[in-house]
Amino acid sequence: MQHFNKLAPLALAIATGLSANVYAGERVVIHVDNAEKASLIQQVKQDGGVVRVDADGFIAVEYKNKKLTDVSAQMAVKNPRLKVEADPIRKPLALFNDDVGNPSTKQITPYAVYQSQANQVPFQFSSSPKVCIIDSGLDRTNTDFDWGVITGDNDSGTGSWDVNGGPHGTHVAGTIAAANNGVGVVGMAPGAKLHIIKVFNEAGWGYSSDLAYATQKCTAAGAKIISMSLGGGGSNTAESNAFANFVNAGGLVIAAAGNDGNNVRSYPAGYPSVMMVGANDGNNAIASFSQFPSCTLNGKTDENTCVEVTAGGVDTLSTYPAGGATLPNLSTNVGAYASSAMENIGSASGATFYMGTAETINSNAAGKICMIDRGVISFHDKVNNCQKSGGIGAVIINNTAGMLAATLGTTNVTSIPAVGAAFEDRTALLAATSATVEVKAGDYGYMSGTSMATPAVSGVAALVWSNFPSCTGAQIRSALKKTAKDSGAAGKDVYFGYGIVQAKAAVDYLTQYGCAGNGSGGGTASITLTASVRYVGRTRYADLVWANATTSSVDIYRNNVKVLTTPNDGSQSNSPTAKGTYSYKVCNAGSTTTCSPTVTVTFTK
Repeated sequence: MQHFNKLAPLALAIATGLSANVYAGERVVIHVDNAEKASLIQQVKQDGGVVRVDADGFIAVEYKNKKLTDVSAQMAVKNPRLKVEADPIRKPLALFNDDVGNPSTKQITPYAVYQSQANQVPFQFSSSPKVCIIDSGLDRTNTDFDWGVITGDNDSGTGSWDVNGGPHGTHVAGTIAAANNGVGVVGMAPGAKLHIIKVFNEAGWGYSSDLAYATQKCTAAGAKIISMSLGGGGSNTAESNAFANFVNAGGLVIAAAGNDGNNVRSYPAGYPSVMMVGANDGNNAIASFSQFPSCTLNGKTDENTCVEVTAGGVDTLSTYPAGGATLPNLSTNVGAYASSAMENIGSASGATFYMGTAETINSNAAGKICMIDRGVISFHDKVNNCQKSGGIGAVIINNTAGMLAATLGTTNVTSIPAVGAAFEDRTALLAATSATVEVKAGDYGYMSGTSMATPAVSGVAALVWSNFPSCTGAQIRSALKKTAKDSGAAGKDVYFGYGIVQAKAAVDYLTQYGCAGNGSGGGTASITLTASVRYVGRTRYADLVWANATTSSVDIYRNNVKVLTTPNDGSQSNSPTAKGTYSYKVCNAGSTTTCSPTVTVTFTK
């Protein structure tokens, strides 16, 4: 399928995690007070370690000849307060139709914009949040951005942020913020303010500590949204704490569920502070590759550890580094049609000839454009039979709903331009008497993956937030979930979460109910609730403040379990016994429907 072929150079597959024994060339994270960091760094260097990340509260160190267990034991002797853990690898995770046309000459609106209602909401640039994209960089050669509002951070290990480390980051950025300028594509939040952090090295991956450090840079840059189309196995405290701190400060973190099509939990999407995004196609169906972890982890159910919403992530058209994509064009004597480039740069025009499934050579195709049905034999063999028949171009039409997006494989011996077409256009294409097929290098191309769905949700979040700048990230997250379009099985499920994100519905919801929303059960009272974290010595407090409850007392729920009934005086503190993420809501006494929105807090110590 296309989502494997197009992202293969960037190592799309999710890592399954690291064992306890981390060997040479891998890294460890050492948590340390900033006051003690200088002496620790000196000690690490004396022991043969190389400091790769020096961040607030931790360092990441690479040892050539030591295991994680060796480093842990050594640090325990020298300073028992130090915590040492593995530094897992993180990799990029790369009904509705795109507009028909060539993005080099006209502006194309990708199908996900329509599907997510982003075209129905005005983008308020002056009050819009800055989006921090942690990925492979944004290549300055693509001109479909407002470069005057884009900043970034260089990294000594990955190079300049505005020189791509592969097309992945540029594609992601276009889905969020491609300009509404009459050419190319248009993003969910056109011309949005971006901050780019390039974390992927030449091999196409980075570490969890890189993400934790990048989060601190996002904060310093003034970003309110972090978008990460990446993931890997294994959780990490430094990474988890960084995202929790960003969210507790009012931000929103969004990450990809993963592309392995199984129920494995990928990180950072699996942290409760991070909004996990799955992918759907243009027909509102879940993508076959979209991961679907359970909402229950270690016996605890938390809807913030599984897919919360989805967006279009199959055959997504977006920006590429200049000349880095293959761009198709398909037109007939009847009209122009959407298509997907398969292989072979070139252009051909001529009469059409229908070859069926093209299982054999047919001399009647000589000098013509072959119209071919999908099925029976490989795409490569179909195009090869067309070429051997004297055909000058090939169009392979899907045999199921939607666009055919594929390649001819790594052993391609054909040379004629070949494109894929949608099943819905089959009747019109077969009725045509002449056609033009073109495949050329371009600045725009297709990718598939939860990597593509994630920036769609990030862009919708920025779009909605630009209209309600006083809201917090948690409130925007809640609004997107409450107004998502239910798809798949009725109600919330592990594949879609609450459904396909809907920008207009979220704006209407916030217009009616305000940032606090209308509660989680559909009641008529608009109980508002905020929660903040406080520490007194070793005691943790979640300080709750609510308003608009209508009963003399209220019920307080923690992690969906009622923990207290208290007078309706507007405030209460709750003290969990362990660190971690907790959800709270306040309801009218005795009611499970007239409640506040659920809010979450994270205790990092």
